[in-house]
Amino acid sequence: MQLKWIRARQLRNKSTDAERRLWYFLCREQLAGHKFRRQYPLAGYIVDFVCMPARLVIELDGGQHLDALAYDGRRTATLEREGYRLLRFWNDDVLLRTQDVLAEVFRVLEERSKA
Repeated sequence: MQLKWIRARQLRNKSTDAERRLWYFLCREQLAGHKFRRQYPLAGYIVDFVCMPARLVIELDGGQHLDALAYDGRRTATLEREGYRLLRFWNDDVLLRTQDVLAEVFRVLEERSKA
């Protein structure tokens, strides 16, 4: 378990442009007071972003994920079995259509808050 925390710290220190951009909006509870963590160990994986109370995971995908579809599928299934909703966005969507991405995240947060 300790290795996951060390790896998570390394990933936080080497964030992609898309991760930094989304984190700017997710940190400091800017989305209706919802608190997110980034590069957080969860269910045997390290997720890009998670809102624990809403049980919402956000993953950002670059081109390398085209070669990892089976792995991503297993990862998604594991997180969903643990009760998490997973949202995936392409890096380009975060960088070029930030407001659309934030609107979808907010919509799902509101949906999960009512459930």
